[in-house]
Amino acid sequence: MATEVKVPTLGESITEGTLAQWLKKPGEAVAADEAIATLETDKVSVDVPSPVAGVLTEALANEGDTVAVGGLIARIDENATAGAAAPSAPATEAAAATTNPAGAGENPQLRGTEHAPEPPNGDDAITTLSPAVRRAVLEHHVDPTKIRGTGKDGRLTKDDVLAAAEAAKAGGPVHEPEARAPAAPTSATPQPVAKTAPTGDRREERVKMTRLRQTIAHRLKEAQNTAALLTTFNDVDMSAVIDARARYKDLFEKKHGIRLGFMGFFVKAVALAAKDVPSVNASIEGDEIVYHDYLDVSVAVSAPKGLVVPVVRNADRMTFAEIEKSIADYGKKAKEGTLTVDDMTGGTFTISNGGVFGSLLSTPIINPPQSAVLGMHRIEERPVVKDGQIVARPMMYLALSYDHRLIDGREAVTFLVRVKEAIEDPTRLLIDL
Repeated sequence: MATEVKVPTLGESITEGTLAQWLKKPGEAVAADEAIATLETDKVSVDVPSPVAGVLTEALANEGDTVAVGGLIARIDENATAGAAAPSAPATEAAAATTNPAGAGENPQLRGTEHAPEPPNGDDAITTLSPAVRRAVLEHHVDPTKIRGTGKDGRLTKDDVLAAAEAAKAGGPVHEPEARAPAAPTSATPQPVAKTAPTGDRREERVKMTRLRQTIAHRLKEAQNTAALLTTFNDVDMSAVIDARARYKDLFEKKHGIRLGFMGFFVKAVALAAKDVPSVNASIEGDEIVYHDYLDVSVAVSAPKGLVVPVVRNADRMTFAEIEKSIADYGKKAKEGTLTVDDMTGGTFTISNGGVFGSLLSTPIINPPQSAVLGMHRIEERPVVKDGQIVARPMMYLALSYDHRLIDGREAVTFLVRVKEAIEDPTRLLIDL
């Protein structure tokens, strides 16, 4: 008897997801706990594991379909053998076969490659990529129009993209679609109407927003509509932090196996400043203010599908090495698309580093229900006055956006000044000043 595969629990308050890609096809063998499909939720991508070892006999949802938690999406037969024919085609195809004696008894699943459907080319190939495949294409910088798809109807799979990327690295040929001579026209075959070639290089591409992008749009607009947003700015001399990194980076990496970055300094500085201004680490729930005696920092990380904010928990109690390791692990998981819902749940304060992309100044938006976000920016040498002399210093603009319903201007400025003082004199981080 076949075992049913249902959509697993996707996280708190998440009731549905999008079937992004089938990793296994009907007729293929699967091992217990092996991923057979990928789901996209509002926050992360989730693999659907096989509950048993056997053969995938039925795929009951298509890529791009919305599926509910607990919904049936596949069946796996524990007693079947791999390579078995897929379930029978719809009645319409069966009817077509009866009207075409030449194709009687022919199973499309078992045809040779000479009868395989043409893979999509040109713009069609781009617009038909699943989210998982599109992510792989962007990560590996391959041209999807030059790869022969092995999926249904010639569609590209993630494995196709990875194989093409490996071939490109090895200097081997990428499997391009084979050129085929057009069939000779007959009186019974209507002649195709010639299309006028477009002039110039003007194209449009319509891509459905991913669930993650829709959620980002909704939450950012919700923040603007709900909170009384205000941003205050300051600049900070990064000389002391840069000197400390240059002096200890090699020893730090040798001892801890991770590079010493700027984020560790800023997380520690925020933890120090939040002790003096606890409202920055608080949130509003109804008519109550919730103060936290811990600091869970949401660190904004760029991922192929959009910005994600994994949480560094209890950051106020962590060492520099623990902070840097946690952030590095999250960055790697974000690029690989393996962040979990738990990784991004919670958070009491956010740090966003637009400087890695070259941003000079910005007004970040808070991540509800949080009440504040610190924006870091690029470091550049600027003339400043030190001891009556005009000197060049590596300066960075800092921006603190906050909910004015909870945080007063005086508190916001005080918090930002505390961060500035800690960064310009990192000794404060060690003696808690």
